Amino acid sequence: MDNQRPNPDELLARVQQEEQQRQRGQLKIFLGYVAGVGKTFAMLEGAHQRKAEGIDVVIGYVETHHRAETEELVKGLEVIPRQELVYRNVKLQEMDIDAVLTRRPALVLVDELAHTNAPGSRHPKRYQDVEEMLSAGIDVYTTLNIQHLESLNDVVAQITGVNVHETIPDKVIDEAGEIELIDLPPDELLQRLKEGKVYVSEQAARAIEKFFRKGNLTALREMALRRAAARVDNQMRAYMRTRSIPGPWPAAERLMVCVSSHPLSERLVRTARRLAEQLNAEWFVLYVETPGHSKLLPAQRDQLAQTLRLAEELGARTRSLPGNSVAETLLAYAHKHNITKLIVGQPLRPRLTEVLRGSIVDQIIHDAGKIDVYVISGTAETTRPGLPRDWVPHRPWLRYAQSVLLIVATTMLGAVFHQLNISPTNLVMVYLAAVLIAALYLGRGPSILAAFLSVLAFDYFFIPPRLSFTVTDTEYLLTFAGLFIVGVVVSTLAARAREQAEAARSRETNTATLYAFSRDLAAAGGLDEIVSLIITHLSENFSREVVVLLPENDRLALSGHSPNTSLDENEMAVAAYAFQHGQPAGRDTETLPAAPTRYLPLKTAHGVVGVLGVKPTNVAQHLTSDQRNLMEAFASQAAVAIERARLSEQTRQTQLLQATEKLQTALLNSISHDLRTPLVSITGALSSLQEDSGNLDETAQHSLIETARGEAERLNRLVGNLLDMTRIEAGAMKVAQEPCDVQDVIGSALDRLSDRFTDRKIDVNVPASLPLVPMDFVLIVQVLVNLLDNAIKYSTPDTPIEVRVRTTDDRLEIAVADRGIGIPPEDLPRVFDKFYRVQHPGSVSGTGLGLSICKGIVEAHDGSIWAENRSGGGTILAIALPLTQTAPHGART
Repeated sequence: MDNQRPNPDELLARVQQEEQQRQRGQLKIFLGYVAGVGKTFAMLEGAHQRKAEGIDVVIGYVETHHRAETEELVKGLEVIPRQELVYRNVKLQEMDIDAVLTRRPALVLVDELAHTNAPGSRHPKRYQDVEEMLSAGIDVYTTLNIQHLESLNDVVAQITGVNVHETIPDKVIDEAGEIELIDLPPDELLQRLKEGKVYVSEQAARAIEKFFRKGNLTALREMALRRAAARVDNQMRAYMRTRSIPGPWPAAERLMVCVSSHPLSERLVRTARRLAEQLNAEWFVLYVETPGHSKLLPAQRDQLAQTLRLAEELGARTRSLPGNSVAETLLAYAHKHNITKLIVGQPLRPRLTEVLRGSIVDQIIHDAGKIDVYVISGTAETTRPGLPRDWVPHRPWLRYAQSVLLIVATTMLGAVFHQLNISPTNLVMVYLAAVLIAALYLGRGPSILAAFLSVLAFDYFFIPPRLSFTVTDTEYLLTFAGLFIVGVVVSTLAARAREQAEAARSRETNTATLYAFSRDLAAAGGLDEIVSLIITHLSENFSREVVVLLPENDRLALSGHSPNTSLDENEMAVAAYAFQHGQPAGRDTETLPAAPTRYLPLKTAHGVVGVLGVKPTNVAQHLTSDQRNLMEAFASQAAVAIERARLSEQTRQTQLLQATEKLQTALLNSISHDLRTPLVSITGALSSLQEDSGNLDETAQHSLIETARGEAERLNRLVGNLLDMTRIEAGAMKVAQEPCDVQDVIGSALDRLSDRFTDRKIDVNVPASLPLVPMDFVLIVQVLVNLLDNAIKYSTPDTPIEVRVRTTDDRLEIAVADRGIGIPPEDLPRVFDKFYRVQHPGSVSGTGLGLSICKGIVEAHDGSIWAENRSGGGTILAIALPLTQTAPHGART
């Protein structure tokens, strides 16, 4: 019973897939085996049925080919106007994808899924337009012929003799929600073709002659039927698995195909895709990066990159691994990852070449063990693999000439040694040294030539009889063989070591470049510095203009760019697409490739954080596959750094918010009691006057009124302090300086506190010759009021309060001294902090804002304030103001 339970992992994967499909639009493909079977007709009929069901249906693009019955079905359906593009002075019409997305219907009809869009369109292929509409949640009906599937491209070419250039990845049809096969017997199709219902007469004649032969049609029809049957079979298997229906399930297969820069690799990939589909197997594409990889020409690198991209489009998992031996690296990976079937290619080469250089395929078959090996043979190539037909090969004759000269020089040196009666056998070491030098500096071919010439020169010039290739002593034959074999082995090893060193240097350069970039990013202090580093490093390493765009207020904004670089509206639209869809766009991509700049989304695990744009200074410059990989690594590092900077800024903002909330809590805790106490006294006094006014004499009533008034003034000072602190922190308190008499300032402060000085002795000491001092009269009065209030609260009524004024060279000092309880030395630096109060036994109430407000006002005058303890007990609070006027500015704390 347990064996019949559904696999939990498969069940979860299916649930997740269904959830994703619900969020995307559904794709229905009307599949045929050739043009003229009725795909468009069937699609339009289905659209009318959906419209009758109340579904919002529009036509995005339908090609009627002037067929009357097809044009009749178009009537009654809304048609989205096509977009006109001008290419080489020719007007071309394409589907307007932006208009479709703006209209946002429930269902859109898109004919000819494999169509190639005109240059200047958003996507090179129409199927990419369809994918964008599906991602927007719009259902799509479309048509497709079987010969346009990428995995069948080589088979179709072999059957029909026609290379189909407009293809789509197999994953498009694999991910379709529904496939409807539109079938028509070949004889009926040929009859329709002759009647002009598919093409006009001249086109029909050419089509029958070249493509629409009955044999071709029968083969294509079989391919379409097989593909539809395989789709039904996969759906049946998925249904049985998810519902625990027992069945003969095959063991899981894992396929791997080995590719290179040879054009045969594309055929290998397509073959592997078809085999993987038949076996319902996971498949891999592996490229072994040998030391010779660094010598690949740009055309070969492009061929390799194209093959790997094709594999990814067809659903393979691609890998590139470094290794000295292709066979050993390939088989090691196959055994480690439980590969059951291996696909390799065997290009046709001269038999002698295989004997001399060995066959990788033979080595793989010999060491494969239990892994099944499929060998796909290639055809004879008239050009070097991976190179364009008009490419003229470079022949390194100069290095071979240098190799000959090296042996000539070695022979002359050997002649000198021979004159010194050195045995000819010992001269072999001189020739071996020459072979080694050739291998290190000239390459493998010149070094093998050097080994061969060494044997000839050694025999001709140093073995008796000299100046002849005749050998009288047969023992020298063994010496010749040893010299040649050792020379070839040494040259091969030395050349391989050099190639490995070159590959290691290349990898080291890339690693060092990435390390320097990541190190600088890690040390960057902020987002602006990170953006500047990104631009600098990419400009230096890729010789390109760089732009960095980051989201700001729900739109992309230019955060940094190389000198003399700007983006127009069209470029910003391409960058916005890359940001919104998380896919590369622009130059050398599949989206808006006509744009001059390549835009890479800066993606992290949490989403896209920005866009990186790179533009070559020379339009003929294109990135190699290695450069693209390195640039993607740069983009990943940049994305992580940008995200880190933003998270750091968010953390700082959070800390500031927490500090603000802490201050707000401290403020509420501090002032709640101080606000409540005067309010309670005022409320009590007024209630007594209201309720017991008839029982209270005049003296009692006067006392209650004075109490309420005093508490109201206290409450007013408290609220005033709060408002002053708010103004100071906001920078809204402005200082208006004007010459003032210090005696008037002190008198105003004492007058405001006159009610509290009725029983206190105040000693004021102001020099008679004191000059007028520039200050804000009202604010400095407020400072003195707070200082005097502080002295009153923290000293006993029987002790005097002193106000002393004096001048220094450029300062006016006003000190308020009392004989109170004083301030502990450790609290002196903090008495001017907000909400800070010295804790004394029996401390008086207060908010801890008065002295902080004084500090803000005095510093706004470019002055200073301090506190110190008096000898004999008590506290001195003093301020110092400049005697000359300073530039006005806001108060601060």
